[in-house]
Amino acid sequence: MTLSRRGLLAVGGAMGALATTAAGPGTAVAVGREHGAGGAEVRTGFERLAADGYRLLAGQKVGVVTNPTGITSDVRHIVDVMHPDDRVNLTSVFGPEHGFRGTAQAGGSEGRYDDPATGLPVYDTYLKSGQALADVFTASGVDTVVFDIQDAGARFYTYIWTLYDCMEAAALAGKRFVVLDRPNPVTGRAALGPVLDPAFATFVGRREISQAHGMTVAELALLFNAEFLADRPVELDVVKMSGWRRKDFFDTTGLPWVPPSPNMPTPETAVVYSGTCLFEGTNLSEGRGTTRPFELLGAEGVDHRWAAAANGLELPGVAFREAYFAPTFSKFQGKTVGGVQVHVQDRDAFDPVRTGIALLVTAKRTWSGFAWRADNWIDKLTGNTRVRTMIDAGADTDEVVGAWAADLAAFRKVRREHLLYR
Repeated sequence: MTLSRRGLLAVGGAMGALATTAAGPGTAVAVGREHGAGGAEVRTGFERLAADGYRLLAGQKVGVVTNPTGITSDVRHIVDVMHPDDRVNLTSVFGPEHGFRGTAQAGGSEGRYDDPATGLPVYDTYLKSGQALADVFTASGVDTVVFDIQDAGARFYTYIWTLYDCMEAAALAGKRFVVLDRPNPVTGRAALGPVLDPAFATFVGRREISQAHGMTVAELALLFNAEFLADRPVELDVVKMSGWRRKDFFDTTGLPWVPPSPNMPTPETAVVYSGTCLFEGTNLSEGRGTTRPFELLGAEGVDHRWAAAANGLELPGVAFREAYFAPTFSKFQGKTVGGVQVHVQDRDAFDPVRTGIALLVTAKRTWSGFAWRADNWIDKLTGNTRVRTMIDAGADTDEVVGAWAADLAAFRKVRREHLLYR
């Protein structure tokens, strides 16, 4: 695989001149300046696009797939910025899960409506894919579909599959596709966890990537187009950030955080999410309905023994506090439950996926009421049956983690071909 397979477009604007070279269907290769030096303020793909006068979108009817995270550094929404600007012809908006303006809870969307602020038609993409979604793009009349949504870094966070579905549908509809990049909030240092078995493909995992992918949305778009949509790739351009480095957590970027979904309130939530979201597949609360979702975990009947067992493993970068809480919605609504609070003490040493597995193992060993969800949702989250069956068989944390080593090594090799930042 060579660089020419990358659909990369670097937008210059104030950062330098734009220079691209065509490199086959739906691709372009950037020539020129890389991201900023260490410590530089991060500029998102949108801000670089705007600084260049939207030249990449000139002469196009544009539709944007976005949500409340699609903001500028001064917290204006990109739709509200683009709509009155004569340099770009924004004609439609496409809303994902939770909706364009973010009014819907998990598993919901806003439907089709006209946005009161701009008058633009808003189309619902949630749970639409393939030809059905292609028909939405066709009906909108757009020439180019732009994607700008903040991701959380985990395979089961659905916005990356909205990205995948929209890319596939844009190809079917003959539309061009542009991805405006944003940081992976938990860094882009490493891919972690089990790789999805295609037999378990759902909207929380369409294709064969690892549980914590360690990529930005633009890098994922390049990977999707080259590896999973190669038979019918979309005409793809991506607009890089400047100033972002793979080791950067979100709170070092200088960018404002907007919760990308109602239960992702802070960047700290994202740090643990790719591991502790696995508790969605159990009868324990994953902390929904609290101020610390995915950091608080528990159930009725759980006591101090769980925190003690988890601390006894001496996992790097993390400690566990015996905790009691009463969720205001979701599992155990209005009931006081016992469990743990996850305290990340060293983000660089912390492995969220290994920690999530360790918490599952110790929860099962210390609480007799532990059970998987009856629909085996855990298999959809982990992308296989091995995690569930190995834990049920008494495997320890190292054994479970070791079971995915070969698959993860193979994915890491593919992943490296599509990374844009150092």
